[in-house]
Amino acid sequence: MTAKANTERRDPAVPAIELKGISKSFGPVQANKDISIRVMPGTIHGIIGENGAGKSTLMSILYGFYRADKGEIFINGQKTEIPDSQAAIAAGIGMVFQHFKLVENFTVLENIILGAEDGGLLGPSLSKARKSLIELEKEYGLKVDPDAVIEEIGVGKQQRVEILKALYRQAEILILDEPTGVLTPAEADQLFRILGRLREEGKTIILITHKLREIMEITDTVSVMRRGEMTATVKTSETNPEQLAELMVGRKVLLRVDKQPAKVGKPILEIENLRVIDETGVERVKGIDLTVRAGEILGIAGVAGNGQSELLEVLGGMRPATGTIRINGQPLILEGTGSDGQSRRAQGIAHVPEDRQREGLIMDFHAWENVAFGYHHDAKYQANGLFMNNAALRADTEAKMKKFDVRPPDPWLAAKNFSGGNQQKIVVAREIERNPDLLLVGQPTRGVDIGAIEFIHNEIVALRDEGKAILLVSVELDEIFSLADRIAVMFDGQIMGERMPDATDEKELGLLMAGVAGEAA
Repeated sequence: MTAKANTERRDPAVPAIELKGISKSFGPVQANKDISIRVMPGTIHGIIGENGAGKSTLMSILYGFYRADKGEIFINGQKTEIPDSQAAIAAGIGMVFQHFKLVENFTVLENIILGAEDGGLLGPSLSKARKSLIELEKEYGLKVDPDAVIEEIGVGKQQRVEILKALYRQAEILILDEPTGVLTPAEADQLFRILGRLREEGKTIILITHKLREIMEITDTVSVMRRGEMTATVKTSETNPEQLAELMVGRKVLLRVDKQPAKVGKPILEIENLRVIDETGVERVKGIDLTVRAGEILGIAGVAGNGQSELLEVLGGMRPATGTIRINGQPLILEGTGSDGQSRRAQGIAHVPEDRQREGLIMDFHAWENVAFGYHHDAKYQANGLFMNNAALRADTEAKMKKFDVRPPDPWLAAKNFSGGNQQKIVVAREIERNPDLLLVGQPTRGVDIGAIEFIHNEIVALRDEGKAILLVSVELDEIFSLADRIAVMFDGQIMGERMPDATDEKELGLLMAGVAGEAA
């Protein structure tokens, strides 16, 4: 049959989705190999696996972005052809991508109806959508201002818009690809409440994630993929994080960093009265003081949007500021000539930015070109005064890919063709291998699988143990507690307090993150 929506009450014994023998190759790379999976109606079914395991490819086949080389798709027991996303939507399938598909200068309402307009006049479509949004808000708690412009609302609300888009198109099956990768813990908890309500209303949800805590908290069933194959499907209540991690990676994985106490040395980074005013005149960083010493990791905790990003951008030479910053006792130029990224690198600062796709990579460039990004003037990459030694650069990239287990290990592959976790490994390899005095790390494992998280964390700790200073910004409190030797909490552009990891807990840090200072926290 061709894909079509089925809004009748489903037989709970018939899978909402059944994939049989799905295979898909991209040239010599087999992304999916003979995969079969059954997803029961009214459940939340998790799919986990390392980056490059084939999870997103499988879901892209279900959503009509790719055509399988072989295999069959059944929706509510009926064999269904899904040649494109319109067919998937007609079959009652909606997908919320890791990187949102929204027009940033459109309103929420305009994004909701985009591609689903009723005729040539927008007025009736907008009126219909507005009424529908009110109903959906009441039913699922998906509150969002329909007249807000996308670029002016936070990522948590943008994600709600993506879910609303799918529900507006009458989706009975929702696929969410790494839905909490850009959310704060509070936003993630709110998302889970929404998903729980959707499940109660009979919706079927497929949750692609690498976060084992989320799998254990919200799913009913979990399937594990490894290197393009389905290795196991288990009831969530009958498994545990350690078992799932081993199934994902094929070996035992330490879920917490095994590190020795820090051997702290001299101050490497000293910040005094740092202030940052953005392009609209808003003060984002309000006179903070910080010190990071050799051989320690200072973790900056806080809800996104409280000045952490601006702090990293100033230190990385991406944004002007006032105040005083010293590296190894030498002042940094904070405005004008000499305040750029190249100058920062010359002073021993390496930077893993928060947004790897916008700030860490040139997505259309090859991996070997991205490894030179920011370091292309280095002598080892120069053939002579005029040209780069591309052969040397490609050999260097191959070595980094091998050491950091980048998959596939192909220097000629464009950055956009790597999974998110492997893109992150390229950035981390490029920066850590520069042997910096100070490493700036923003959200080091956002969208990264459990095996790669373990690897990246160990590389950061190894750099610390070599006597380097590390400034870590993360919205993941688990990551902060696991890595940091000392924790500073930012709220509204200020440092609310500093704590030692073994002398605090998530509750106290949560109060500091909410602006409750001092003894009250």
